[in-house]
Amino acid sequence: MSRPVRVRFAPSPTGPLHIGGVRTALYNYLFARKMGGKMLLRIEDTDQNRFVPGAEEYIQEALKWIGIEIDEGQGPGGPHAPYRQSERKEIYQKEAQRLIDEGKAYYAFDTAEELDAMRKRLEEANAPAAQYNAITRMQMRNSLTMKPEEVKARMDAGDPFVIRLKTPRKEEVRLNDLIRGWVNVHSSAIDDKVLLKSDGLPTYHLANIVDDHLMEITHVIRGEEWLPSAPLHVLLYRYLGWEDTMPQFAHLPLLLKPEGNGKLSKRDADLGGFPIFPLQWTDPVTGVTARGFREDGYLPEATINFLALLGWNPGTEQELFTMDELIASFDLTQVHKAGARFDIQKAQWFNHQYIRLQPDAALAPTVQQQAEADGFNCSLEKAEKIAALLKGRVNFAHEIFTEAGTIFNAPTTYDEAIVTAKWNDDAKKAVAVFRDALQMFNGAFMADEIKHTLGDAMQQAGIKQGKIMQAMRLALTGSGAGPDLMLTMEIIGKEETLARLEKALTTLG
Repeated sequence: MSRPVRVRFAPSPTGPLHIGGVRTALYNYLFARKMGGKMLLRIEDTDQNRFVPGAEEYIQEALKWIGIEIDEGQGPGGPHAPYRQSERKEIYQKEAQRLIDEGKAYYAFDTAEELDAMRKRLEEANAPAAQYNAITRMQMRNSLTMKPEEVKARMDAGDPFVIRLKTPRKEEVRLNDLIRGWVNVHSSAIDDKVLLKSDGLPTYHLANIVDDHLMEITHVIRGEEWLPSAPLHVLLYRYLGWEDTMPQFAHLPLLLKPEGNGKLSKRDADLGGFPIFPLQWTDPVTGVTARGFREDGYLPEATINFLALLGWNPGTEQELFTMDELIASFDLTQVHKAGARFDIQKAQWFNHQYIRLQPDAALAPTVQQQAEADGFNCSLEKAEKIAALLKGRVNFAHEIFTEAGTIFNAPTTYDEAIVTAKWNDDAKKAVAVFRDALQMFNGAFMADEIKHTLGDAMQQAGIKQGKIMQAMRLALTGSGAGPDLMLTMEIIGKEETLARLEKALTTLG
């Protein structure tokens, strides 16, 4: 393609952005950046009955959090403004009128009752499809069956009407989808879709075609649910005379339930106890709050890595990608046709990997805030050490403080199985010898120095260090397993270490 690549993400502000929508935005962004093109944000708000206050701002904040930079559109602006469809009403009306004038669309005055009666009649006749199409339109109340003067009189009287596409009766409609290959549909399977509603606003079908053309969109990358509408859109491009500059289509696979059958829904997320929205959302009407990936503790880097691999395979064994690496590797031809199972455990695994890679200083404020909220004094320096000690053992930053329970709280009980198996005469002697050695210790109480002190003390006492380490951990934490014991002692400090050793000797005898 010789034209500069331009893609768009065009959500409707009808509530929080589904995580599947985030993946669609991500794939658009990766493709645009890979091809040196631009990413547009357009707000498709023509369905005013479903408009939800705050949803547009939510969409923009979600994209920003995930790291998707919008080059043009709602927010940054651009040469094709406005980018809200509700503000482009006259543009759509003009194109709809052009279709009327060229005999490619028509006025329809049918009432809801008449439409219901038509569908019922077709169902009773076992018709292949109960729809308004090239055959049934000739029995309905529209400008194809009415005299011109009657049409004019109705319009002058202000009678409600819609504008419908005049679908050809016998034509093949074809498109070459970048993911699915050639799609062929006979026009008899396409109904006469409403293009302009009775309120003067367009339907999705007209608005997105007009906007994509005027905004010079070269590639439409969207969800699989729009694939059945794609032949209709190709037909609209043809009718509007824009077929030569029609964008290429790529329809992305569905995100499936965790068990793999059916489209992922909010109910599945609620039942599974995981978020389905990028950010927390509070419904402005009901006040009900839905969980968000961000508030649940997922890092944006982990979230995009997880989403990128839901339906796309880089063709290598690599699993962890920076945004730049995703851009460099992304290829639409490697997107799967089949749906992708939404595995929240995999999302947690990705988050674990990225938590491990986080600088300790970045995690420290979370640890400090949680500790202080729980009534403990915790300096940032101490919080940073705790993060270093425990970040490899958690999936989320907020779990570090939970894992640090033995740092903030001296043991009040001791694991009975470890006491029985490991608390023997050698263990008691080792703990006492180490306690005495620490009492004489005057250097910097750092992990390496503590390790040398312990080793020297055990060597002088003739005790094999490997045999008493679990008992030593038991004395200090009450458990037989846990993170690096030398770093644990460094964090709790010399006085607390001595106090815990003394308490174990007294309590366990």
